[in-house]
Amino acid sequence: MRSFILLGWLALGALPASAQHHAKVSAKTVRRVLNTLAADAMQGRASGQPGNQRAADFLAAEFTRFGLQPLPGQVSFMQEFSAYETAVASLAVTLNGQPLPAGQAFAITTQPALSWSEKDGVEVLVLGPTDKIQPHYRDIFRPGKNLLVLLDPAQKELFASLAAQMTRPRVRAEQAAGPYSCVVALAAASASPAAYQVTASTTTRPLALRNVVGYLPGREAARSTEKVIFSGHYDHLGIIKPAVNGDSIANGADDDASGTTAVVALAQYFSKRHDNVRSLVFAAFTAEEIGEFGSQYFSRQLKPEEIVAMFNIEMIGKVAKFGPNTAFITGYDKSNFGQLLQANLQGTRFKFEPDPYPEQNLFYRSDNAMLARVGVPAHTISTDQIPTDKLYHSVDDEVSSLDVKNMTAVISAIALSAHGIVTGQQTPTRVAPEK
Repeated sequence: MRSFILLGWLALGALPASAQHHAKVSAKTVRRVLNTLAADAMQGRASGQPGNQRAADFLAAEFTRFGLQPLPGQVSFMQEFSAYETAVASLAVTLNGQPLPAGQAFAITTQPALSWSEKDGVEVLVLGPTDKIQPHYRDIFRPGKNLLVLLDPAQKELFASLAAQMTRPRVRAEQAAGPYSCVVALAAASASPAAYQVTASTTTRPLALRNVVGYLPGREAARSTEKVIFSGHYDHLGIIKPAVNGDSIANGADDDASGTTAVVALAQYFSKRHDNVRSLVFAAFTAEEIGEFGSQYFSRQLKPEEIVAMFNIEMIGKVAKFGPNTAFITGYDKSNFGQLLQANLQGTRFKFEPDPYPEQNLFYRSDNAMLARVGVPAHTISTDQIPTDKLYHSVDDEVSSLDVKNMTAVISAIALSAHGIVTGQQTPTRVAPEK
């Protein structure tokens, strides 16, 4: 047993005596929670599905076991809210009088129905055999105007990958449908077609969603309104069709059972220490994969001025590009959060690095984004080499693909580096709010 408990801090290297007590994260808990969340029994933890509910129940039981409380004003760890799920029931596309075969188009819409023609002012985007689609992702996936995309058949593998992700039902927080839609068709076109017809119908149903949120009150009443958040999203993609080599469950071991496991392990660690001057919030978000609805709802329940820092933890199961005993922090230059964390790691081999993938805009692509936009030093800690991660959003994101020893070292480093913020000795500078 002792070897498991000490594994996390040993992986950090020889710690000074003053630091050792702060870094003991239970490796046994890490492995147990990770394997439970990423098990086939959780069915990929898709939001609104039975596996997601099972994962939420498991997390709530863990928080109960550690003696956490619900958020003030709440009666349970389940932070419930409603959303609306729209699925495309039918879609037909005709170009210059020729109907496209089934499976050669998909729609991103929450409208009850679509009926477009060349007379309706829909923008048409033509992408040839070598044209890049990445610059158009925002317009396609979060349309701010009606858009018809014609993707050359030479890019059929890209089309298939996009279709697999985007033909899942769309979820929104408001009951009203979004005003704009995008339709992507696999069709050769050297220019916008002279005539086209797009028709589609959808179905919509209400969806009950839930975050799982635990609370550890601060030990000093005068400062207990100051909050430090540790968070990760526990949802993933669920069942993916068609199956790949007989496997259709997107287990999401790295994305983000690894981050959620860190939240649970840190909840256990800080509840045992119980020396937190500031109040600690441990949040497992749902619906990140379908629009970050869980963290958005959560963020609206809190006063940003009371939040001292947010440690959002996303995909820490693999070794970072900087090597073992490293992780990166998104938005490193937007506050001194990362510098404070690194200062607390003196005497260890662990290093927090700035985000090496600025072109990915990761600071605003995870559950820290909403609070960061209003000035909270809310940052994401990750190790994933996302530009080259071939297991991302696939059925092969399994526990067997992770380096659990290194993952435990990352969690231990977070525990140690958070000490000054948790005990009220350090306060990160604020992020410049978005205007």
